[in-house]
Amino acid sequence: MRKKRHYLLQLLIVVAAFTQCSFPGQKSEPDFKEIQSGFVTPSDSNTLWCYWYWIGDDISKDGITKDLEAMKEAGIGGAFIGNINPAKKDGKVAMLSEEWWEHMVHAVNEGKRIGVDIGSFNCPGWSQSGGPWIKPEMAMRHVRYSETKVQGGQKVEVELIQPEDEFQDLYVLAFPSIEAEERKTTNENATIKVTPGISGANRLLDNEESTYAEFSFNEPVYQVDIELNEPLKARSLTLIPGEEWIKATCEVQAGIEGEFKTIKTFRINRSKLTPNVGPYIYAPVVVRLPATEASEFRVVFNNEVKADGYSWMLKEVMISEAAAIENYADKTLGKMHPTPNPEWDSYIWDDQEPLKDDNLKLALENVIDISDKMDASGHLAWEVPGGDWTIQRYGLTPTGTKNSPAAPQGTGYEVDKANKELVQFHYDQFIGEFLKRIPEDSKPAFKYVIADSYEMGSQNWTDGFDAKFEAKYGYNPKKYLPVYSGRIVGSVEESNRFLWDMRRAVADDVAYEYVGGLREAANEDNLLLWLENYGHWGFPSEFLMYGGQSNLLGGEFWNEGLGEIECRAASSAGHIYGKPIISAEAFTASRKSFLRHPAMLKKRGDWSYTEGINHFVLHVYIHQPDDKRVPGVNAWFSTEFNRHNTWFKQGKPFFDYLRRCQHLLQQGNYSADVCYFIGENAPVMTGVQNPELPEGYSYDYINAEVILDRLSVKEGEFVLPDGIEYGLMILPPFKTMRPEILSRIEELVRQGGKIYGNAPEKSPSLQNYPGSDEQVKKLAGKIWGSNTEKVKRYGKGLILEGLSLQEALDELKMDKDVDLNGTENVLWTHRTMDGMDIYFLSNQHDEAVRFSPSFRLTGMKPQLWDAMSGEIRSLNEYTEKDGRISVPLKMEALQSWFLVFTNTNDNVEEGFEKNFPEYHQVLNIDSEWQVDFQNREIGPETPVKFESLTDWSVSDNEKIKYYSGTAIYKTSFELESIPAEGDLFIDLGNVEVMATVRLNGSDIGGTWIAPYRLKATGHLREGSNNIEIEVVNQWRNRLIKDKKLPEEERYTWHLVDDISEGEKPHSSGLMGPVTIQGAGIK
Repeated sequence: MRKKRHYLLQLLIVVAAFTQCSFPGQKSEPDFKEIQSGFVTPSDSNTLWCYWYWIGDDISKDGITKDLEAMKEAGIGGAFIGNINPAKKDGKVAMLSEEWWEHMVHAVNEGKRIGVDIGSFNCPGWSQSGGPWIKPEMAMRHVRYSETKVQGGQKVEVELIQPEDEFQDLYVLAFPSIEAEERKTTNENATIKVTPGISGANRLLDNEESTYAEFSFNEPVYQVDIELNEPLKARSLTLIPGEEWIKATCEVQAGIEGEFKTIKTFRINRSKLTPNVGPYIYAPVVVRLPATEASEFRVVFNNEVKADGYSWMLKEVMISEAAAIENYADKTLGKMHPTPNPEWDSYIWDDQEPLKDDNLKLALENVIDISDKMDASGHLAWEVPGGDWTIQRYGLTPTGTKNSPAAPQGTGYEVDKANKELVQFHYDQFIGEFLKRIPEDSKPAFKYVIADSYEMGSQNWTDGFDAKFEAKYGYNPKKYLPVYSGRIVGSVEESNRFLWDMRRAVADDVAYEYVGGLREAANEDNLLLWLENYGHWGFPSEFLMYGGQSNLLGGEFWNEGLGEIECRAASSAGHIYGKPIISAEAFTASRKSFLRHPAMLKKRGDWSYTEGINHFVLHVYIHQPDDKRVPGVNAWFSTEFNRHNTWFKQGKPFFDYLRRCQHLLQQGNYSADVCYFIGENAPVMTGVQNPELPEGYSYDYINAEVILDRLSVKEGEFVLPDGIEYGLMILPPFKTMRPEILSRIEELVRQGGKIYGNAPEKSPSLQNYPGSDEQVKKLAGKIWGSNTEKVKRYGKGLILEGLSLQEALDELKMDKDVDLNGTENVLWTHRTMDGMDIYFLSNQHDEAVRFSPSFRLTGMKPQLWDAMSGEIRSLNEYTEKDGRISVPLKMEALQSWFLVFTNTNDNVEEGFEKNFPEYHQVLNIDSEWQVDFQNREIGPETPVKFESLTDWSVSDNEKIKYYSGTAIYKTSFELESIPAEGDLFIDLGNVEVMATVRLNGSDIGGTWIAPYRLKATGHLREGSNNIEIEVVNQWRNRLIKDKKLPEEERYTWHLVDDISEGEKPHSSGLMGPVTIQGAGIK
């Protein structure tokens, strides 16, 4: 056992320094001056972080140093090294070689010298935790079995098939065979016809999984007709998909009294056939049918996708008299949701009706453990009781998932996610080896161990799982193993409850054994675990508990489209588990290499803030090993935050905007009105808002663990130890709840809490069943009572049901926190602390808006904090009435404001009489411009005269038309007078894509999004003025040009080329008009 270190205090100090916050639960007056100064000029303790991908082992020490220096200059204070190898082949510096380790150590040494903290992914690749050191018996594993039928009343000696090459025996179980399983459709008792016709339709009834029939995606509908020689009482349908994906809506029809009647509808989505969406890749689709006797059946497939030239496959279509657990492959975690974002109910299934015929199910006492009858070679010798018996040889086999994308020598099985000792072993092989090589005096610069979004699918057993399961739930799972084959053990209810318990146990293990194990290993080495608390492929845990086990949390958003649930998943986990900083993997993107720029990023970034994010980890800074290849190494999945990108250096004002935002959003506590209880089902990656929260209120998701262990009631509010409060808890629309959680909710309501929702009816678990159901009914009756009142008092608290959520909020006199008065596309979030309330508002619309929002505050004065400039000024135009403060606002397209309410006005500009005075033109600078294109190799060799401001991309000069980089515009102008009052601004009109302005030799700042306007007060003079405007565009235009040239004539090089044929150059340069604008001038 490793010697424990006294690291707790050190870790708390590190966390406190990062968060710039008090310890949880500590109340103090805000230091207004400190908050103000940190906003005006972002401090060194308030930095952005970045993913720092080393692609394909194409790395150099010189490039590492230059990368870190560029990060520091940009305001990036943390870098997460990810060794990513999409090509999965050896690079210039072979991963895990001693030379490679030297580069890793060099990064830490230089990080310490330069002032950039270093983190490392916990293994090669970005997902998840594995490597060549993980042997099969250490890997994520799942239950597989082989099946043998024997006749009883005799001694049987038989070789039991080992179902997989890599296989660890678990149990050998036997049970009386179910006679109905033999009554099914086959080629011997039925004929089959497929319309439109296909080749080999009879293979669908041959009971051979080695054969298949193909169906074309070009056909919208297929009809499979099965006619039996004798009637069959159908209770289940089994479809065995082939090795091509399928996505269809299906109907099962039976020929009844001369016509086909639909008896079942269902959907198949096997659109991803990889082990990270379930190790049982080609698992059968099993659906229950209402017992229906007929000799003709029809299965209709309605293709949901049309794909010319592609086909989908089926191996078997079997209608049987046997009953089965519907969707058992999914319920056993053998198959997982096949898209990146499962819905809240993706792992919730309809109740299955009970069976009346005992011959269709297995009695628990008839499932016999005969493991001692089989030797190590698989030979079974057993004196079989009378009757026909089914023998199942159960064992564990690796799920097949491997860490990815990584170099071949860094790739191996994913470690078991339910075993802390194996997680520690994994940690030691990579992070441990790294630490051994870092000099002691450099180790303080290595701070973080990273676990990215979970993308490695499920497991459903581990070593010792049965004993731990029994200790947790009070029964041994062994005799329920036949449920893994779709059979019903005990009853339908018992079987499904066992599967619920298994999924919940796996979810808890993945949180506590995997995440908790990584955290403990990291903390013992004075490192912090940074985790994204969700997963895009096969996430098997509960997102809130999973995140609660980490030191630090992150969400994720893509610049276009993706990332709708991850930020709220992270922020809710952070809020309820007392983690004040919630990061986000920011601006992940697909394709469009070297096209994006800050103006294209702001909308999604601001959106994420309103989802609870308050710190950005930029995605992605890709390591540039040399300066000869420009723009250099890139990837298909990122925005290019690196020193080779044209705008990276000029992007400092954008980065400072982000830093100012996160500075304010890290103050105080998140202000929430309600918490939505997500229920206890697992897996789950998002909560449910049912009913949806009305506009003007805010929320968190909350889980059972926090309700049990962290939530209390104070003065009628649900309160967390860290100070966050909720006025109302909204229950999920489920019929189930375990008695332990319902008992805790009863206690909280009795103490004064308020809940909205219907009473649960039963427990979802087999634990203490059926007594657990009686407990739930008794507690529910006690809390909800039998009367039909919509608002019921219980103890000091209230129960609200049978009315809309808005009606419930009105009943509780919970006014809107923010009332936008009908204005659309404005999002907001609210932070609160003693004496100060901070609102962030974001106009998500492409047009300007004027409106007067009101806020649930009294006795405070509003200030405008502009994160673009760092300017703070009072808002003199506001009204206070009926417990609300109303403030007239104007927001340009995609603009955001911070409204800070306080009674402290020290060092705050007085502001204008009107909150937003109108700008008027003082001067149009229509002079002739000298434009100096800085890169002489691809641009004009001498400065070019522009008589008027025009778009580079329409120039007749190809060196301008396809130019990428920086150009400096110079001119002079005459200003007759300087107003005595008000402010003057330089307005650049239209810029593509950003600009920095120097006025009379003074740098007045940079601008990167419309309105391209900079404050010029104090920098202008009467008479002659000189102006320089440094404009930069994207690399894309030169890449378009080079695409047309032979490789040897190209100026540029980039790894991933997504330039399309015929793509035209993008608008670039300074288009103007450039004017001087006045505001507040009398």
